[in-house]
Amino acid sequence: IHIEPGHNTLRIRQRVDGVLQEQVIEEFRIAPALQSRLKLMAGLNISEKRLPQDGRFHIRVQNKHIDVRLSTLPMIHGESVVMRLLDHSQGILSFDRLDLGQNMLSSLRHLIKKSHGLILVTGPTGSGKTTTLYTALNEINYAETKIITVEDPVEYQLPRINQVQVHEKIGLTFPNVLRTSLRQDPDVILIGEMRDKETVDIGLRAAMTGHLVLSTLHTNDSISTVARLFDMDAEGFLIASSLQAIIAQRLVRHLCDECKKPYTPSPIDESFIKKFYDHIPDNAHFFEPTGCSQCNNTGYQGRIGVYELLMITTELTEALQQKDINSFTQKARQQLTKSTLCHNALLRVMQGKTTFQEVTRIAGEMVSPQDNRSS
Repeated sequence: IHIEPGHNTLRIRQRVDGVLQEQVIEEFRIAPALQSRLKLMAGLNISEKRLPQDGRFHIRVQNKHIDVRLSTLPMIHGESVVMRLLDHSQGILSFDRLDLGQNMLSSLRHLIKKSHGLILVTGPTGSGKTTTLYTALNEINYAETKIITVEDPVEYQLPRINQVQVHEKIGLTFPNVLRTSLRQDPDVILIGEMRDKETVDIGLRAAMTGHLVLSTLHTNDSISTVARLFDMDAEGFLIASSLQAIIAQRLVRHLCDECKKPYTPSPIDESFIKKFYDHIPDNAHFFEPTGCSQCNNTGYQGRIGVYELLMITTELTEALQQKDINSFTQKARQQLTKSTLCHNALLRVMQGKTTFQEVTRIAGEMVSPQDNRSS
């Protein structure tokens, strides 16, 4: 929820399923009182309006426990307030509900049962990386498995899992917590995000010395993740010895099942599909949104994941040891020939779950010149 004061205006925008929806409030003079009340609830200094502040609070709405993360930022017409809502009543998903596809599901279940190695989940902010990581932890959360998470912030509280909230201001940093965590006899470590060289180095060494490590990076696809690690001065031998797999992902809006209607793809749509598939399958079904009371007239309800899984094979390991990015990229592309993010996004379209508009909305991040080829 975005509360944005302007010149004699007050906008409230809500990001629903990844898309902002705007509402202009006529009573713009309530902005200061509204901002002060929210800052008070989040334990912030209501008299400080010159500097950004961050806080959190909990509310209960219709028997749901909502964790609210609040951020303020001074603007020329007043403070912008953004609130992120986390619904703890929804619980953690299972891999089966993530709709990964049978091959990827089997591979992931095999990966997370390994005793050591690094699994990275990559994608932009808001692409569902945390959900994927928590789902993985939930699958291996047994009494005989010691799991420690190092996060900023802790988004969901999980039973039996030891979760640490990083607090940079008092020196409780990712590297400091990770070093101490390794002395806590963990089997599995989740690192909320690999932000710097030190965190990357500790995570890689932990994965190489008998721990399963899961973490995230902000990159556009699985292949560019390795270049990002090298940019952070990670050693090639450490990456080669530790990295097991990279999952890249996005979220696309799911068509409302109550009002979606079938349609015939245009020649442009068919041409786009044929950049990634030899032909359109006979069992493909295409739908478009219309809008109804169930979906608030948007035509969409909820979001679904689009995934890409790159397994680190012996060939890829050799390229990593030599820090040969070109060789790594070439061999990785061969592995992902028919299973890139765009392939899987278009598969969701042909299954009638989402639309070409949704794929093209996120395709700017996913499509590279090398991807625009027949497969």
